[in-house]
Amino acid sequence: MLAQTGKRLTTRMTDHVLDKLQVAADLVGATLNQFVVQAALEKADKVIESESTIALSRRESLRLLAMMDSPPPRNEKFLQAQARYLRTKHAGSTAKKVA
Repeated sequence: MLAQTGKRLTTRMTDHVLDKLQVAADLVGATLNQFVVQAALEKADKVIESESTIALSRRESLRLLAMMDSPPPRNEKFLQAQARYLRTKHAGSTAKKVA
């Protein structure tokens, strides 16, 4: 059975960028491909973590916990938004059953 190869990514870059990446790859003992893929994965992890995390100060954290323990009363605007959400959700689930 043949080993499965990954997808190919082709990119264009200046000689300066290519030379710099090659020097860095050589310094860590990796091929240029290995170096670029590893660097891209590290950057992707940082971006995903950054966009998936909300940092709160201690004060903000305590306020959020207090609001979760004792949520404010639901006002008319909230109730309208909730009803609109439920209608949209119901319409979407009905469309899926029909399809």
